[in-house]
Amino acid sequence: MFKNKIILIVGGTGSFGNAFLKLIIKKNFKEIRILSRDEKKQDDMRKTFLNNKIKFIIGDVRDSNKVFNACEGVDYIFNAAALKQVPSCEFYPLEAYKTNVLGVMNILNASEYHKVKKAIFLSTDKAVYPINAMGISKAMMEKLVIAKSRESKFTKFSITRYGNVMGSRGSVIPLFVNQIIKNEPITITNENMTRFLMSINEAVKLVLFALKYGKGGEIFVQKSPASTIKIISKSVKYLMNRQDHKTINIGVRHGEKIYESLLSSEEISKCISKKNFFIVPPDSRDLNYSEYFEKGQKLNKNLNGYNSNSTKQLNLKETILLLRRLELFNKI
Repeated sequence: MFKNKIILIVGGTGSFGNAFLKLIIKKNFKEIRILSRDEKKQDDMRKTFLNNKIKFIIGDVRDSNKVFNACEGVDYIFNAAALKQVPSCEFYPLEAYKTNVLGVMNILNASEYHKVKKAIFLSTDKAVYPINAMGISKAMMEKLVIAKSRESKFTKFSITRYGNVMGSRGSVIPLFVNQIIKNEPITITNENMTRFLMSINEAVKLVLFALKYGKGGEIFVQKSPASTIKIISKSVKYLMNRQDHKTINIGVRHGEKIYESLLSSEEISKCISKKNFFIVPPDSRDLNYSEYFEKGQKLNKNLNGYNSNSTKQLNLKETILLLRRLELFNKI
């Protein structure tokens, strides 16, 4: 799939970019381009991978000229660039819009112009029934990708949705670990809050699945277990041998959900289940007014959405076993 191909990872210095490179670094690709704003992280990656087929481009996804130039000659694009801190986006929603919506529009236009074969866009559970600015911007991003896929004559655009990626930057598990290391109390917003548990390698494999099977306009979701924040915090304390470490409840933060939704009830009623994945096919109807507004489309029987309350719930022992595999705990 990657033989003699040029790959562009936008926002590629984060958790996804590093995990993706580790997984495919031995493949026979022609070139991998990393476009991001963070020159320090680019330098760290350069020293880590020591591979002259990895090219680093300093730039912002908001800069249409930079994105346009970076896409020239590219076969596959993976977009991981995003503003994704929920509280920050609540206070600066326009900034979320500029990166998560306008930035994606730049990639879509450049991909189509340069005849990129496939482009995969990373989304989030927060795009389903969005209640915060980050989720709204990601939901709008998804709509842009799906709309562009309808008119694209060459490039195939697809979306992957994640829940909580364990150990990724800004997620709850590294927060708990750092609080214990600093001897600060673990802060829990709501102990009954549930979160999907997905490893970063699983996130990369979901993207590769979308790359292989994407025909344009689909949303790909991995079936994942979940656990409560209370159990997750207890698991972290157990793995760090600090079972008596203090925990305090600080209340729900700005724009925070009690549970994660990866598929709405409307989406799951028409999605395709394939092994460990759900695939939501695009709505292929055009804007024929009589059909679009009067006839509608028949759906399967009404089902509940796919969320972190309705999926398999892990107990304490199962959660500990899952978290123990994380590289984070091997370093402690």
